[in-house]
Amino acid sequence: MPVNLQNENNPANETIHFQQMSSILQINGLTKYYGRIHAVDQFDLQVSEGQIFGLLGPNGSGKTTTLGIVLDIIKPTRGSYRWFDAEPSAIFRRMIGATLEQPVFYPHLSAVNNLRIPARIKGIPFDDFERVLKLVDLYHRRDDKFRTYSLGMKQRLAIASVLIGKPRVLILDEPTNGLDPQGIFEIRNLIKRIGSEGTTIILASHLLDEVQKVCSHVAVMHRGKKLFSGSVEEVLTDSETIELSSANPEVLADALANFDGVISATSEGRLILCRMRKGISPDEVNAYLIGKGIVLNHLRRRQKSLEQHFFEILQQQS
Repeated sequence: MPVNLQNENNPANETIHFQQMSSILQINGLTKYYGRIHAVDQFDLQVSEGQIFGLLGPNGSGKTTTLGIVLDIIKPTRGSYRWFDAEPSAIFRRMIGATLEQPVFYPHLSAVNNLRIPARIKGIPFDDFERVLKLVDLYHRRDDKFRTYSLGMKQRLAIASVLIGKPRVLILDEPTNGLDPQGIFEIRNLIKRIGSEGTTIILASHLLDEVQKVCSHVAVMHRGKKLFSGSVEEVLTDSETIELSSANPEVLADALANFDGVISATSEGRLILCRMRKGISPDEVNAYLIGKGIVLNHLRRRQKSLEQHFFEILQQQS
């Protein structure tokens, strides 16, 4: 059923009509050539409402170019994209807050006065400054000049500037780039907090650890192509390896050796790691062992890091 919204980011206060939806951004066959360089090559993607979606890839993989295209800063060679299940328009772009590359502010101005500039551009009243500065933990430094800020504070002010007017979508390009561990921790927690309030976030990063700890979904890019897309939970779960343990590990090992669903079994401390045939679930293994009179005290799928998965994907491409 159609929903009518008075867009807070719309200076003319126009009514925006769109269908209730799960799709925020849909990209189809997006391609961008710079001469012989394929910056983005037949890229497809779908981002759903409420996701924290990570575009993961090394520098030069096409992440920033892709974001520039969907923000209508860069013209694609071919392909298309849709925001909010509709063709791109100036009205819908006002519902998106984005920061690309390094944040740019006037060093001699305070946080409040720097925020006045994007607010005027967006046609947003100045009464939202207190909320966004408190959200990024800069309210106590609101009257201090930008040049006195640490790099982490500058990044938080950049996020505050795109939060003005409560956009439905945030696009953040390398938000922790160059930060020290404390700054990374602060930005990471801030992104999680914003996402927990229902804002859809699209985050580009070359840092595997950042994407793993912050994002709900991820797309891996390499040389302009999408190599993988899915939930982070799906990536981290090795569906073919399970961990098991019981009070009598020798009896457990013998039972597993006679189970057709097990490809291999190895010991790791008090655990037995089983490589399973495709389609064999932990429940099936548990039922088999119960039938043998063996009660497990530990059973779960083996987790692997996003780093492992990332390099496995790259090796498949080489």
